[in-house]
Amino acid sequence: MCGRYTLATPVAEMSRMFGFPDLPNLPARFNIAPTQDVAVVRWLDDEKRRALSLVRWGLVPHWADDPSIGSRMINARSESVADKPSFRSAFARRRCLVPADGFYEWQQHVPKGAKKQPFRIRRRDRQPFAFAGLWETWKGPKGGPDLDHPLETVTIVTTTANGVLKPLHERMPVILAEDDYAAWLDPETSVEAAGALLRPCPEDWLEAYPVSTRVNSVRNDDPSCVDPVEGAGGTAGTPEPRQPKLL
Repeated sequence: MCGRYTLATPVAEMSRMFGFPDLPNLPARFNIAPTQDVAVVRWLDDEKRRALSLVRWGLVPHWADDPSIGSRMINARSESVADKPSFRSAFARRRCLVPADGFYEWQQHVPKGAKKQPFRIRRRDRQPFAFAGLWETWKGPKGGPDLDHPLETVTIVTTTANGVLKPLHERMPVILAEDDYAAWLDPETSVEAAGALLRPCPEDWLEAYPVSTRVNSVRNDDPSCVDPVEGAGGTAGTPEPRQPKLL
């Protein structure tokens, strides 16, 4: 799954990597959580370009009666995303990139009474990357007047864990290859072709290291969240941690 992540990469670097011209002033984030506004990259068909937008994390289907449903839809399983009513319309036509430079996972199997150890996962080369995302616009309850400001939301697609993540959790977010960004964003890409991109990324892309339990609280959002902790131990199948380089 994906329930917390980081994005401290300068916007100019993201613009170069993800191909959007906008340069908004985005603060560095070290503990992004569901229901918060997050940055996504979308294809604007009428303008024939990519754009960086802020949307709420937790997808609200266009047919929903209550936007609170979004808190339960922060992730979409790749195996059912093409068929599940909550996601199939967005999967067919409204795919996006969710830029990140790391994400957190909590070790699931711990001794009884012990706290779950959080880990940060990032690329070995320290480069930013993109989760596969789906976005939606909610205009208000069906049968009622449209909202003056429609609510735009996003979900992150997950898949089975690769070897780096398996010791921590059975699921992981879909991390797209840079060569696949254009196809994922293109609304003309078929459901079958888009679905073929929803797979675990290569193991040698990623590394994981233990971090402080400060990340357990959404109130903590500062560089210390990504600092490695001493004495927490590694995880089977997880590369030895390296000193992080804050961007």
